[in-house]
Amino acid sequence: MSSSLITVTRHSLPSSVFPNESTFTRFDEAAQEFGIEKIKTVGDAYMAVCGLPVSVPDHAARMVRMAIRLVHITREHAMEHHISMKLRVGINSCPVVAGVIGKSKYIYDLWGDTVNLASRMEAGGMPDTIQVTRSVYEKLKDEFVFESRGLIEVKGKGSVEAWLLKL
Repeated sequence: MSSSLITVTRHSLPSSVFPNESTFTRFDEAAQEFGIEKIKTVGDAYMAVCGLPVSVPDHAARMVRMAIRLVHITREHAMEHHISMKLRVGINSCPVVAGVIGKSKYIYDLWGDTVNLASRMEAGGMPDTIQVTRSVYEKLKDEFVFESRGLIEVKGKGSVEAWLLKL
């Protein structure tokens, strides 16, 4: 089953500024609106998936629309609090391994190469951008405008093609 995964983190902000409950609540509301499943938040990171547990044919487009919304939510939060705040978003779209893990405290989680590459797209991205892999670009190049970054170095993968969504 193919799905799309998004990872998001703040960029160069004091931890007291972002994230906060209201921002993540707005992220959750956006996820629900787009039919996206939030997997977890860890510190300032937000991970979500579309296409699990029920497959949807437009999972990549939903994730890109969600990413655009998250950038807008973050900009609104920055304006409301008179601060400078940037977001980095990474999206990958490939099969993913998912399951419930744990013995006493269960958690639904995702793992594998798809998760790692989405995370690396975020980590290797630039502030206030949405960076995607070739699989996302190929699915959406006729729906959205992308700019090639060419090959970028990705930890554990070597050189990988990446694109930035034009906002």
